[in-house]
Amino acid sequence: MRTFSERIHDAYEILLLDAILGDPTLFARRDAVEEGWEFVMPILNAWENDKSALPAYTAGTWGPTEADIMVASDGRRWRKP
Repeated sequence: MRTFSERIHDAYEILLLDAILGDPTLFARRDAVEEGWEFVMPILNAWENDKSALPAYTAGTWGPTEADIMVASDGRRWRKP
């Protein structure tokens, strides 16, 4: 792609060039990815082991009644227009 008199590199070219030059700013580090999975896996395991249904609600509504009960449990309420 050209704009004015200079060629603009597409996203993949920039990504590959950064990898070749050793610029890590666009890449996830291994330790960060592993830390993320350590956070997420207990949640996924709990969902897999708990067969109860998650509260559902119709699109366009304010959410399930369970959400109102949860918020009201410590004296708060949802701010609705």
